[in-house]
Amino acid sequence: MSIQWYPGHMHAARKQVAETMAKVDLVIEVVDARLPGSSTNPMIDQLRRARQRPALKILNKADLADPALNARWLEWFRAQPATSAILMGEDNKQGQARKLPQYCRELAPHRTGAEKPLRAMIMGIPNVGKSTLINVLMSRRIANVADTPGVTKSQQRVETGEGFILYDTPGLLWPKIERPESGYRLALAGSVGRNAYNEEDVAWFAVETLQQRYPQLLAARYKLDDLSLPADELFNQIGKKRGAVLGGGRIDRQKTAELILTDFRSGTLGRITLESPDDFLLPPEPLAPTDHTGSADEDIAE
Repeated sequence: MSIQWYPGHMHAARKQVAETMAKVDLVIEVVDARLPGSSTNPMIDQLRRARQRPALKILNKADLADPALNARWLEWFRAQPATSAILMGEDNKQGQARKLPQYCRELAPHRTGAEKPLRAMIMGIPNVGKSTLINVLMSRRIANVADTPGVTKSQQRVETGEGFILYDTPGLLWPKIERPESGYRLALAGSVGRNAYNEEDVAWFAVETLQQRYPQLLAARYKLDDLSLPADELFNQIGKKRGAVLGGGRIDRQKTAELILTDFRSGTLGRITLESPDDFLLPPEPLAPTDHTGSADEDIAE
């Protein structure tokens, strides 16, 4: 199943972004450090390159991501033309936010002072932490913050008073997510609307990904002994061990899925990055159809 989400307000926002792009000196794109490639919006790259605007990539939630892959993704983005990149997480957000005008001026040194203010557009996919960053930068609540995607639906102009003007935009996805695995990663991170995916499917995807990339973290969190088991059996074991059990010993699959998604999004599972730059040198991975019907009422053996 391919996950797609492009509500009507995003189509309208895209048109407004294209118009505003002509007024700014550079683009700040906030991406999720746990899925930097999948959370990079190709539409943003197309728009800014058409206007020849440099980009500052902020890998947000870096404190939840794998440190080794943080370093690799920084190198990946900085190797791209007219692009700089920084890490940002809860451990350094205040300091990095205060330095944001400095980072931007390094990309657009010709814009200085009140007469020639630096104008930047800050963009990103939904629920990536963009609004929180703006509030930290301004030291007051400017943008609405929520745990659900699609809260910001209109553009606003923010002045810092230091010759720095910021255009805040709604969280934007793009009309078609080409890589099916990226759609699942975006859903796992909570960046697409809840009506666009099945939580059990995404939780299964999470188990399979962790089984391949972070087996030790998966085993430690859920006290799993045999990670060679199929993902459906591991999913059932997780439900059993976390108490998601219905009458007759049946696994509450919805609750199990919600537990897994919450554990990932909160960082409870550990510092995890779902992809590496190497994944984006390869063609999209086909995802096998998901069929959970055969094991929906199976019991877990003691």
